Amino acid sequence: MKPLDLNDVSAYVKENIGTLYQKKIEVLDTFNFSEMLEQQNFYLCSLKRAQTIGKIVRGLVDAHISSNEETVFGDWLEGLAIFINEKVYGGWKSGIAGIDLEFDKEGKRFIVNIKSGPNWGNSSQIAKMKSDFKTAAKTLRTSNSKLQVVAVNGCCYGRTTTSDQGDYFKYCGQTFWEFISSDPNLYTELIDPLGHMAREKNDEFQDSYARMVNKFTVQFGSEYCDSSGAINWHKLVAFNSSTIQLPERRPTT
Repeated sequence: MKPLDLNDVSAYVKENIGTLYQKKIEVLDTFNFSEMLEQQNFYLCSLKRAQTIGKIVRGLVDAHISSNEETVFGDWLEGLAIFINEKVYGGWKSGIAGIDLEFDKEGKRFIVNIKSGPNWGNSSQIAKMKSDFKTAAKTLRTSNSKLQVVAVNGCCYGRTTTSDQGDYFKYCGQTFWEFISSDPNLYTELIDPLGHMAREKNDEFQDSYARMVNKFTVQFGSEYCDSSGAINWHKLVAFNSSTIQLPERRPTT
């Protein structure tokens, strides 16, 4: 084991934070205006008196970002966790399906499935993770029958009341970062480099976000507002709820 040098962490964040924001911009590029309108509850919008186009469009774009952000940031944090563990314990990105990180510690082989937060999956997804752990342990013991394999579900933030889940251990937040680094303060020490580097990259994302909102605000006004600028709620509800075959719409992205 080697002590973690936080300068290495800062250098990693500086080098890779651009990838995170590029992924966020790519999420914006996948926004489909018509599809999002089809999924919107315009009864609720009308009830809330969401009378401005900008407010509705920003709500649609923000919902799209939110639905993808956890995955994008989770994947990035996974890379950071593997980098940190490699520096301390010589760990590596696992080539076994369903396993993100492998490393040796205290004479044991730890196999780790990394998630963003503690409430990441339903019962079937958790069952799949357990199955992956069992398959991975069997694979590893094929070449070394005496190898002691310990399965861990690591969560980058949050907490759990019970670490021992029976078939595996679940470490969250401070416990997870200490587990992979031996540094009990790492979970807070990560905030400074992340926050500093993010500020430098956020302007580019905000520029893309503003263009997206402006583009679809214009389109919304053209298609769903009358000449006075009032929103045509009847047309909106008919668009995503009518059983009558509507005229084919031009594709929008």
